[in-house]
Amino acid sequence: MMEIRFDGKRALVTGAGKGIGREIVKVLVDCGAEVVAVSRTQADLDSLRAETGCTTLLAELGSAAAAQQAALDAGPIDLLVNNAGIAIIEPFLETSVEGWDETLAVNLRAAFIVSQVIARGMVARGKGGSIVNISSQAGVAALPNHAAYGASKAGLDHLTRVMALELGPHQIRVNSINPTVILTPMGEKVWGDPVKGDPMKARIPLGRFGYPVHVAQAVAYLLSDKADMITGIIMPVDGGYLVN
Repeated sequence: MMEIRFDGKRALVTGAGKGIGREIVKVLVDCGAEVVAVSRTQADLDSLRAETGCTTLLAELGSAAAAQQAALDAGPIDLLVNNAGIAIIEPFLETSVEGWDETLAVNLRAAFIVSQVIARGMVARGKGGSIVNISSQAGVAALPNHAAYGASKAGLDHLTRVMALELGPHQIRVNSINPTVILTPMGEKVWGDPVKGDPMKARIPLGRFGYPVHVAQAVAYLLSDKADMITGIIMPVDGGYLVN
């Protein structure tokens, strides 16, 4: 039987307040994990705690110091999901230095800092662990107006590979998930307009966008012992977009 259980495991999920991160928390709690959820919005954390019973941490991960403190405050962690991310969509010629720096601070630097703190704890305890970074198809395939976002996700993919290489001897697995358009409330707002959404959907062999549960289920698998021999991969959850 392919049931996934995380009983006795502690998980940390960043960007947990809305969308994909929120769904990941719900799935991991359903699988028996004790989850620490990080978000920058207290109201989202309050409702998530009421819904799932998770522990919550308020943090602005765009700050290096705050990202490090949040990881330390989380305590011992067996399973880490770096999901926090922002998208500042601008044409390349109009991309601002401020937008570039903010995007990389949240999407890439925060994942590096949080992973470093958590992985040090995993190494010290000697029991291994599993880390999943939430990337994007935009880290693999170029999309218009995604210079900063795509660069941040391509960087996250390669960080995933280096982490897998260096942490493997400690039995810490590190993988990346690269979704296509996911119909979160933000995704609906950006891609719900048929003028923008239909051409993107036409490039997806399955002919549809994804939902947060599609990503959350993939995360649960990669975190679990069912994926015990899988590390360093870049897993598309994209309906086949990247085969084009």
